Amino acid sequence: MRLRKPWTGTTRRLGALAGAVLLGLAPAAIGGSPAGADPRIGYLRLAHLSPDTPAVDVYLSSATGSDEPQVFEAVGYGVVSPYLPLPTGRYAVAMRRAGAPAEDPPVLTTGVAVAPGAAYTVAGVGRYAGLGLRVIEDDLRAPAKGRAKVRVVQASVRAPVIDVAVAEGGAIADGVQFATTTPYQQVEPGRCTLRLRPVGATPTTADVRLRAGTVYSLLVLDAERGGLTTDLRVDARGGVVVPAGGVDTGAGGTAERVDAPGDPAYPPGPALVGALAGLAVAAGALALRARRPRRC
Repeated sequence: MRLRKPWTGTTRRLGALAGAVLLGLAPAAIGGSPAGADPRIGYLRLAHLSPDTPAVDVYLSSATGSDEPQVFEAVGYGVVSPYLPLPTGRYAVAMRRAGAPAEDPPVLTTGVAVAPGAAYTVAGVGRYAGLGLRVIEDDLRAPAKGRAKVRVVQASVRAPVIDVAVAEGGAIADGVQFATTTPYQQVEPGRCTLRLRPVGATPTTADVRLRAGTVYSLLVLDAERGGLTTDLRVDARGGVVVPAGGVDTGAGGTAERVDAPGDPAYPPGPALVGALAGLAVAAGALALRARRPRRC
């Protein structure tokens, strides 16, 4: 099975279609909760987080070679796919320059073992000269009741070290270095302003709405016209994987808005409707031990 739809760099989202592509690979309906999911299914998404690396074609294939690889073309910086449901087992991820023949040696390769109910982000990170593929384990378990969870994915080379905090509130992460990802922090839900303070540079703000029971990744990216931009990704709600990666935020302050909430990169079709219906079945949520939240 091959996918020849490109990810679009302008929307920073693969959109709905890719979430449906792997439905045919799944041997059974998906249980939505990472904590209690179908034991044959795990979740994986792909990301391009290297600011000075040109667009690439990403190949995802089973390590057994039993299926033809998925091919995602022209993946640009800042693009993060939805979570793809996969049968458990080992997979290979390879990146080639955009448009290169499939027979060409890949620029980068890595392997990932997809465990039952687990979720992973495989990202191209770092500068082009030292580009690498990193497998990030994602904790999509539901936060404590009445809380949200958020982490920072630092992909801005213009701000190699940043502090992230709730304006008029507590810190979310301090000293976050380029090409790193912080642990998730539990915060109070609601509308608030996040302040991103690059070391030695002008702060950037982002106005966000954090919903209770939701797990987020805050991407910090280099904006096309200079400065920083942010992309708040919805990873899970109530312990249920969100396949299309919804957005609950608009950017504010000096951040540059790069896409509009709810605009899919591709129009939904019947296959998408079936995929979303299968992924929306919740098998229960595992609440984390409550910690004192950061106020939003």
